[in-house]
Amino acid sequence: MKTATFHPDRVFRALADQTRLRILNLLQGGEVCVCDLVCVLESPQPTVSRHLAYLRRAGLVKARKEGIWAYYELVPAESEFEQAVRKCLDVCGGEARFARDAAMLRKKQSPCCE
Repeated sequence: MKTATFHPDRVFRALADQTRLRILNLLQGGEVCVCDLVCVLESPQPTVSRHLAYLRRAGLVKARKEGIWAYYELVPAESEFEQAVRKCLDVCGGEARFARDAAMLRKKQSPCCE
């Protein structure tokens, strides 16, 4: 999130959805391909992409394209507010659903896109 384009209302709306929270939780460990998010979330690719676009517009994630695949990661937490959001995500990571998602992502032998 860049300070110049920072909109708290967008951030809070983005955080108000369980699927988006699950995605943010998965991105806590670093960059993840959309295909892996689709596998872990067991959601259709267009649905996951729509949520990622929402998170990108809110300034929470950034994307990198490689061939036909897109890889997402959390933006660096620079402001005090951004750091507080990250702490909230850390706390959410202990919830059963989020912990299962993270474990499922760690268990994957290779990305779905390979």
